[in-house]
Amino acid sequence: MSNSWLTLADGKIGRKCLESFHNGSTFLKTIDWQYDGQHDASGAKAGGAIKIRKPNWFTVNTGPNLNVNDISEDSMTFTVATQKHVDFNWTSVEECLSLDDANERVFKPATKKLAAMVEYDILSNVYKDIFNLTGTTTAVPATVAAISNAGARLTQNQCPGTDRNLLLDPIAMSKTAQSVYTYFHKDSEIQKAFIENYIGTAAGFNWFESNMVPTHTNGARTGDTGVCNTSSGITSESATITTTTDMGAVAVGDVFTIADVYAVDLETKKRLPHLYQFVIGTAAAASTTLTVSNPPITSGAKQNCELVSAGASKAVVFVAAGGSGAASVVYTQNLAYHKSAFAVSFAKLTAPDTGEYSYTKFDNVSMRVWKASDIKSDTHTCRIDVLYGYKTIRPEWAVRTFS
Repeated sequence: MSNSWLTLADGKIGRKCLESFHNGSTFLKTIDWQYDGQHDASGAKAGGAIKIRKPNWFTVNTGPNLNVNDISEDSMTFTVATQKHVDFNWTSVEECLSLDDANERVFKPATKKLAAMVEYDILSNVYKDIFNLTGTTTAVPATVAAISNAGARLTQNQCPGTDRNLLLDPIAMSKTAQSVYTYFHKDSEIQKAFIENYIGTAAGFNWFESNMVPTHTNGARTGDTGVCNTSSGITSESATITTTTDMGAVAVGDVFTIADVYAVDLETKKRLPHLYQFVIGTAAAASTTLTVSNPPITSGAKQNCELVSAGASKAVVFVAAGGSGAASVVYTQNLAYHKSAFAVSFAKLTAPDTGEYSYTKFDNVSMRVWKASDIKSDTHTCRIDVLYGYKTIRPEWAVRTFS
């Protein structure tokens, strides 16, 4: 009989696997792929790393006198170094008697599982870079109004109005869909919400539902609030913020504010009505030093916050329900984001020296399927591999959203 397990070389199995991988992804389809392939290019193979330029910022001068902006380009490193694979084996007897539909029974579920774990790996890490948080962290975004608040925050951060996406877990999607039943809205979307318990497009976002939406566990802090002497505890462009009280253990991804430190419009530098939100970039068991991934910049073209008044007793408050940091609480990280907030890239793995293999690329995803046999045990082993990297490119263009 014809056996599809023995045709790796013609690429059919690889294409089937990639179709399943593609269909099993949600978040990956909504983010930036512009760097895909650059990691395979000559000169970009030093650990799979390439340099990405950050946007330039400028100040505008008033009057006839020249005041030239110094152009000092910043960059970030984008590395492709994560290899994930799914592996299985079978005997010749099983191949003859049981695996007549290998694509549907084995390859398809295997690659869908691989896609799920790649997506979860990326989401579980990139959300920790996001410092903007709207709503209260113990409540799902149960209304379109809550989603609109996230959109407003993106707009405040100069995010383009197009290519905005919303990724919700099933509970958040269900509750928010229920809230639109009585809205005046596009008939097709009302019908979708009522019949399918799902929303396609609303409030300026393309809506997506995924079980891969991660959760965050707050640090097991001994105190949810503390004090910072902003005269000495904050230094512009420094990732280190010093407090005068020890709040105990903090986790990467915890978000906090400091009294009188306000966010600013990134273009005009006018003060915005909300406090600037900091996100912990390095976990600490117990310390009066908080290391953040979005350092405060209090002046110049790159200014992101304004210190309204310096003082010795400015409150440090971890953001969560009711303004309390709620130590050790676990909550879902629903995300509102622009396509360019995050990027992903897949690279081509090398060809194996033995066995059969196929290398396939489909919709920017590179995949290798490799089969080898053991003559001693009459068994066959197969592995399906991807090599990828991801990066938060514009964290200000993403929001963790709650009611």
